[in-house]
Amino acid sequence: MPKCRSSVSVGLTLQKKGGSVFNTACLREYQQKRQEIVLALFTIDKSQLTPDMKKKLLYGLFFGALMLGFYFMLTALIPGFGQRKVNPISEVKPFRFTNQDGIAVTNEDVKGKVYVAEYFFTTCPGICPMMNNNMRLVYDRFKENPDFLILSHTCQPEVDSPAVLRHYADSMKVDTKRWVFLTGRKDSLYNMARLSYSIDDPANNLQNFQDDFMHTQFWALVDREGKVRKIYDGLKKAEVKELISDAEKFLKK
Repeated sequence: MPKCRSSVSVGLTLQKKGGSVFNTACLREYQQKRQEIVLALFTIDKSQLTPDMKKKLLYGLFFGALMLGFYFMLTALIPGFGQRKVNPISEVKPFRFTNQDGIAVTNEDVKGKVYVAEYFFTTCPGICPMMNNNMRLVYDRFKENPDFLILSHTCQPEVDSPAVLRHYADSMKVDTKRWVFLTGRKDSLYNMARLSYSIDDPANNLQNFQDDFMHTQFWALVDREGKVRKIYDGLKKAEVKELISDAEKFLKK
């Protein structure tokens, strides 16, 4: 439901106040509901109603209209009232990795920012180039916004050193202040994907991480509070567009 930016006067009429313009969508919806109630009143065959039934009907319609108007008043005055709340999928745990410049990056560095997390490796011949071509759509949309980041974690840290990641970032021609490439301990990277970002099944963890290899096309969108809000398939353009739309909403909060 659209947010009403106006005040609500006596009689529950949405109107302008102090020069600000109200949300006309809310007003139209309120008027439509009111007309439906009035229409219901006049289409009833009153000849079949006793005086007592007519009285109860009028009271019912009156209080129904009153409650509807009260709902719209709350929608107008209380930010977020009536909006559907979606619980986060998980919460990002503290982390410490190393970026393409050999500089430590921790959860404190992304606090208060909206970001998308993905996993790839630089020598991947299959899905990784396709994923990062799609991720460029996200980068191009938000590269001027200092409150948005992309964190690309390697899933092959024994190969993807900071120097290798720097070479890869340069080949992508992206600003690494906005699109950050991370490496670190393999077990820490994998646990982050499975236990924090929820983009791979924790049951895939092996006792010996040297034998483990993770390859996932899923991305996690994290809000300003460090909560994972949604998972997207990075190979599907429709879901990439959905991520962009969702990120815009979280950036406004």
